[in-house]
Amino acid sequence: MKFSMIFEGQVAVPNRENERQVFLDAVDQAVLADEVGFHRVWAVEHHALKWFAHNSAPEVFLTWVAARTSRVRVGHAVVCAPFTYNHPVRVAERAATLDLLSGGRVDVGVGRGATVQELGTFGVDPDVTLDEMVELLKVLPGAWRDGAFEYHSDHLDIPPRDILPKPLQSPHPPLFMACSREETLNLAGSLGVGALALSFAGPDDMALKRKAYDQAVAARDPKNVVGDFAVDHLAGMSLAVVLHDRDLARNIGLRGQRFFTESIQHWYTDGPEPRIDIDGEDNEAALRERAEAVGNYIQEHGHQMPGYDLVRGGATHEQQVGSEAKGGFNPDQCYGNVDDAIDYVQQMVDAGVDELMFTFQMGTVPHEICMESIANLGRHVLPHFAE
Repeated sequence: MKFSMIFEGQVAVPNRENERQVFLDAVDQAVLADEVGFHRVWAVEHHALKWFAHNSAPEVFLTWVAARTSRVRVGHAVVCAPFTYNHPVRVAERAATLDLLSGGRVDVGVGRGATVQELGTFGVDPDVTLDEMVELLKVLPGAWRDGAFEYHSDHLDIPPRDILPKPLQSPHPPLFMACSREETLNLAGSLGVGALALSFAGPDDMALKRKAYDQAVAARDPKNVVGDFAVDHLAGMSLAVVLHDRDLARNIGLRGQRFFTESIQHWYTDGPEPRIDIDGEDNEAALRERAEAVGNYIQEHGHQMPGYDLVRGGATHEQQVGSEAKGGFNPDQCYGNVDDAIDYVQQMVDAGVDELMFTFQMGTVPHEICMESIANLGRHVLPHFAE
């Protein structure tokens, strides 16, 4: 069982000073994670998603983290794969450079970067995002091998070139893919790449994702593995606030999660701007009611919220697992004291996850709370599962 953290770069009150502080705080959190035994630090890539994710240059952030740490791995979760965002050769070059500087600690995940806001920013054709993501996964191992590399397809034409530098990890860094639906889990398993299940739907959902991913791995044709080796690894996610005071942890976590959910709903469903105040309706019942309203909006208007399949009303749980057309609020996260955290992690272990990615940095959660949560997990929870 591996433990990691993932950074969106959320900014509750966007301005230059606050943006700078969020990045500096995130680096401090990563340094503490390195000290207390976490295995990985992941960084997203999003563009023009004010409030929700200001981490638009993860290669720079991860380089800073690598320079400040000595053991923890640094990973892209994920690189936006469409070529208008990132040309595959540039992805290979940047990742290899970071791998050299970090001493061979890089993991590379890819995804479609398919929000309307982001696609429109770069003029990306939504119809090519899946094909180009798969092609990026095929290009990277070849570009990282010794000798000249070339690649030709309808979307990409690379003449014979030595792509430099080469990564320190031989033959190449592990490859992963963002997965929120059964179709993407099947694709990841068939291509031999790790699955980053980027949703907060909880242990029951993860058990179903585990089943789907394992079935794809078992049915895989070895010739379809895109890299020099398969990465059969399923990572799940959880929001986390872990303090000595259980009630305080849950209160802070739910408030942060409300900001997290409302900020992405703003971009995915044309919802209002996220709120940072606490009002009289700030309770789980009201949050669930708003979540159901958003879910209804998505179903009516056909918007997509990849990875946020959190509302479970109406359809059966199995019908809803991995659905991209669900948005909402699942309060069953890693909130509470150390004992609560151990119980929650055990549920994820029982569900079959190989790695649990914690999100501490939600827009309204103070840096000091993030640091205490990381310390509590590192000093009490991680050793429990290591034993």
